[in-house]
Amino acid sequence: MEATVPDERPSAEGPATFREVFAQHEFRAVFVAGALSWVGDYVAKAAVTVLVYQRTDSVGLSAAAFAVSFLPWLLGGPVLAALAERYPYRRVMVACDLIRMGLMLLIAIPQLPYQAVLVLIFAATLANPPSQAAKSALMPQMLAGDRLVLGLSLNGSAGQAAQIVGYVLGAAAASYDPRVALLFNAATFGASALLVRLGVRHRSAVPNPAQRSHLLQETRQGFTIVFGTPVLRAIAVLVFSAMLFSIIPEGLAVGWANEEGRGDMSATTAQAVIMAASPVGFILGGLLVSRLFGPARRLKLMRPLAVLAPLALVPTLFDPPPLAVALLAAICGFAVAGMLPMANGLFVQALPNGIRARAFGVMATGVQVIQGFAVLATGLIADRFDTIPLVVGLWSAAGVVLMVVAALRWPDRQAFSDAIAAATAANAEPPGHPDDAAGGGTAAGPPEPRTSDGHRRHAVT
Repeated sequence: MEATVPDERPSAEGPATFREVFAQHEFRAVFVAGALSWVGDYVAKAAVTVLVYQRTDSVGLSAAAFAVSFLPWLLGGPVLAALAERYPYRRVMVACDLIRMGLMLLIAIPQLPYQAVLVLIFAATLANPPSQAAKSALMPQMLAGDRLVLGLSLNGSAGQAAQIVGYVLGAAAASYDPRVALLFNAATFGASALLVRLGVRHRSAVPNPAQRSHLLQETRQGFTIVFGTPVLRAIAVLVFSAMLFSIIPEGLAVGWANEEGRGDMSATTAQAVIMAASPVGFILGGLLVSRLFGPARRLKLMRPLAVLAPLALVPTLFDPPPLAVALLAAICGFAVAGMLPMANGLFVQALPNGIRARAFGVMATGVQVIQGFAVLATGLIADRFDTIPLVVGLWSAAGVVLMVVAALRWPDRQAFSDAIAAATAANAEPPGHPDDAAGGGTAAGPPEPRTSDGHRRHAVT
């Protein structure tokens, strides 16, 4: 990995290649480890969702079972992410995998009530915020320039592919024995921990112990830089808006598939088709847009894709059959995936090294909480009015309005260039100790956030 700070600004240059990205051995280890643990997670999530629906016959409760894994982000995601930044990222990722492996083994104990299973799953997902924050902060230390954008796209596509495999295997496992899904999940966490430990080199924590402040103060700094910097705030609004509706087909798939009038398609098949459609679209969108268009063109496509994403789900108002619902969900996933890697890449490039994990913790928390809220809210509304298609269609129509507003308020290219230049200058400051130079970090801690014109903004601490 290069020790210098790369120039990662959007440009008209051609896109990076898969060979360039996978040539980085650390990225390969993190990529495979993440894919394994994601598959296990979705196997467990789908199995538990089906189990709750079978026992309660309630769309709302099954949606709650789906959403329970998002709850830890609401209760402590940013704080846990800030905690992760105090320790070497590799150590954080390995420890979180081992903790989740142990809890999954406990969940698999025979005759454990499903209420206890949900509680332990919640406990296991408390390790998600620090693990994901550490991984996100590690990515810019492994990849540079447009390779970072492509790497983020590959990670996102791997996560969506894991959903397809996990949902299908999870639905099948639920009809046999949910414990099989949980044991499989534990095994994937163990494999992930081993890959990260052996495949990623040690880097010291970015802020050294002498420069730490109170944990809540460090957490607040993450919120300050995300929502106090115009460029980062615009990206956050766009990403959060996309998550508000793109998760709905997956979260309501069980109830949707079990509604009357589904033709010759079985409920199990309809559920699998609907849940897998959005990930399929996401994979195609992320890979095709990242490979076919250069950075400058992808930046121009972000706003049209943002509006297309909710617009694709509006026709569900007319209660289409499962295959048509799946097609609409796939189009939505394609549009979201087309814009997210570029948004993530811009976000990374505009951040100083010393605050990346905290900022990613804020973003990941927002994404998880909004997804959980959207699934739970639409599930409860659908339970109340007994009409999933109408709820999804109206919800998506509101999403179109929201995305149009976000697109109209999107900063111009110069604002992004200024923000990235400010972050690059901050990252070029002399490191506090030798390991930081190798890891691309600085021990000086996060500088004061800057506005889009490069001037310093006083942080609220």
